[in-house]
Amino acid sequence: MNNVQEVFMRTTVVVNHPYEGSFCHALAHAAERGARRAGHEAEVLDLDALGFDPVMRRTDLAAWREHRTVDPLVLDLQARIDATDHLVLVHPVWWETAPAVMKGFYDKVLVPGWAYDDGILGLPRARFGRLRRVTVATTMTTPGPAYRWLFGNTVQKASVRGVWQKMGVPARWLSHPRVADVSPARRDRWLVRIEDRVAGVRPERRDDLAVTAS
Repeated sequence: MNNVQEVFMRTTVVVNHPYEGSFCHALAHAAERGARRAGHEAEVLDLDALGFDPVMRRTDLAAWREHRTVDPLVLDLQARIDATDHLVLVHPVWWETAPAVMKGFYDKVLVPGWAYDDGILGLPRARFGRLRRVTVATTMTTPGPAYRWLFGNTVQKASVRGVWQKMGVPARWLSHPRVADVSPARRDRWLVRIEDRVAGVRPERRDDLAVTAS
């Protein structure tokens, strides 16, 4: 029998990939299905379709220093995250890390005074009232072992550990390497895995799904 994980009432899936037919979008919608299968509210937010501007402009930086946000879309994203228990972020790995749009999401959405306050030794401590877990799901053309051992596992260090765990938010990373080269059957298993994870079902064993859990 599978074990049951934490129960989330609302899941928000944020996806960044310019091609709507990408496997990233397939993962995002599988995550949404998993949440709804568990009886939770869920939505998918496509940063590219929304026209999200990832650039921290002069006015954005001035507001950031005052713990404010001036971009209306960022304010809307913050409001949606305020109502979220489980945040799922889906993006490809380009040049070992997140694309500009997802990096801009971190830079512009996670502002001090809303996302975090300074804690011990100046480290950020999350101030989310409802958010209980973050899942980061990525696709890449690089083989998994090469990404981990040769190129430093950048997503784990920069996003999972360097953003969410640094703030004290439990987070995990689901990695899908060599996505263009694997069989359709394996991609289908990956979709089942993320759907089950978001639905709250923990598999009994690790398999060949290339999941890296934090």
